[in-house]
Amino acid sequence: MEQAGAGLEKIMVSSLRRVPPADAPLLAWPLVCGSAVAERTQAVVFADAVLRVEVPDAGWKREMQNLAPRYLATLNRYAGQKVERIEFVIRRRSRNSFAYEFRIRVFKK
Repeated sequence: MEQAGAGLEKIMVSSLRRVPPADAPLLAWPLVCGSAVAERTQAVVFADAVLRVEVPDAGWKREMQNLAPRYLATLNRYAGQKVERIEFVIRRRSRNSFAYEFRIRVFKK
């Protein structure tokens, strides 16, 4: 089973190294953090060796900051671009999301 995992990792790394360098960390993020985290976060920009990732709230931001060293090491192994830092920012909610949450709260009662 380890051979299969190593083979998949080689394919993934090879694929990420074929995309434009500025896109590689963005595309690698869901692979690095896993599907559960990727569903709640989004890598939005990579510039000046910093990957900016949006998170839903302050609790997520704290947790992601604790995991950042592990994510950073894996990003640098996969992406082929030097990522010096991951910056976690709280996602700004749109007016539509506030309205949607309000409707759900009001109509659930």
